[in-house]
Amino acid sequence: MLERRKPLDLLFPLKGNAASRNGEVDPPSTTTLDRLRAGVTLARDAVKAVSVTAMEALREGAAFIGIVGDKNQLVDPFEHLDAPIWSEKPPAELHKLAYRYCEELTMREAGNFYHSFKYLPDEQRLAMCAIYAFCRRADDIADGDWADRFPGSQGMLDPEAMEYRIQLESLQEQGTILDEEAYLNKITQLFFFRKKLSTCYGEVHSTDPVFLALKDTVQRYNIPRDVFDDLITGMEDDLYNNRYRTFDELYVYCYRVASVVGLMCIEVYGYDNPMAKKYAESWGIFMQLTNVLRDVGEDIQRDRVYLPLDELERNGMTETELDGKIVLNKHWEPYCRSYAARARTYLEEARALLPLLPRRTRYSPAAMIAFYDKILRQIEKQQGDVFTQRVTLNKFQKMSLAAAVYLRHRFLPAFLDPVWGALARVGVLPSV
Repeated sequence: MLERRKPLDLLFPLKGNAASRNGEVDPPSTTTLDRLRAGVTLARDAVKAVSVTAMEALREGAAFIGIVGDKNQLVDPFEHLDAPIWSEKPPAELHKLAYRYCEELTMREAGNFYHSFKYLPDEQRLAMCAIYAFCRRADDIADGDWADRFPGSQGMLDPEAMEYRIQLESLQEQGTILDEEAYLNKITQLFFFRKKLSTCYGEVHSTDPVFLALKDTVQRYNIPRDVFDDLITGMEDDLYNNRYRTFDELYVYCYRVASVVGLMCIEVYGYDNPMAKKYAESWGIFMQLTNVLRDVGEDIQRDRVYLPLDELERNGMTETELDGKIVLNKHWEPYCRSYAARARTYLEEARALLPLLPRRTRYSPAAMIAFYDKILRQIEKQQGDVFTQRVTLNKFQKMSLAAAVYLRHRFLPAFLDPVWGALARVGVLPSV
């Protein structure tokens, strides 16, 4: 099994049955795997750069370059470039173009998330779109059919990519769960994706619009690299693991693919109290646990089971029932309710994040939390039936929740907040 980075929250007493430890602990020593991933960098003198002439030509035509094609498809404005980096800092016009690309991608792929971003000040809204675009592309490589590009590389035959893959495999106790061609393609793309990430923390600039915008974002808000590296690590995990034995194993996966996103976001939102990091981690855990339960039926069709296997066994259930027959098992609904109760311990901590954020940015996480809380309640209302149809919110539910969130977190005076909370607990007002 891969050596695993301990989540931040394991330094605090945890709720929800995840293992925890109290007191001061020494930071974990750097592992071979940490050093391997940290060594993925892109140096100025190691790759071909876009010429100054090409940069100037792009600058002159930036206002006329489209990011939407004739068939309404999203178009990379730099896709014709045959080099992976700008040797010098690109002009402001190209940064604006990169941000436009990320915002269009966010609007197309994540309407709900974009809705929570759009009320942020312009600079923060665009930063959130750059973060979302990074996360979306990483997920599309690992779990979709996105074909990422790295100009000038030899793809799967690239010597550096092959060496990285061989070293990564040597740290595994099991092979890939994918067929060989798909695995080689995805692990190679994730390697170059990590290389492009390194440009955000070095002297060079990627010609990928996502990473061009992301570099500007991480510099503006001082977002540490480890959260982005951890997310790519979570995507790599998906190439090797499709079962989780315990909740602790699932927790680490949730941390890598969701909590780190919360940790990215709070740097954009702004905070002073360091406890915001703990609560941001719980925010991600809550949302990913909700995703896991909602997507049980879809995941089993892809031969993936994220529910802890030991919990299913203790409750008299087997993974073979997850094709939908499990709703007939008398233990399924009680398990779903217990699972939801555990998820809500992280919801409670996620909501504790909100008062630590500036009022102008609080709406964004509050809206996402409210949407996912409602989805979890819908699953319980349907007695755990996540198989016959996907649990989603209709337009009225989204609009009413968004309005309630906006009212409470943008306009309600602080001294009235406890009153709202009390009325929400008795069902008079929505719990947002």
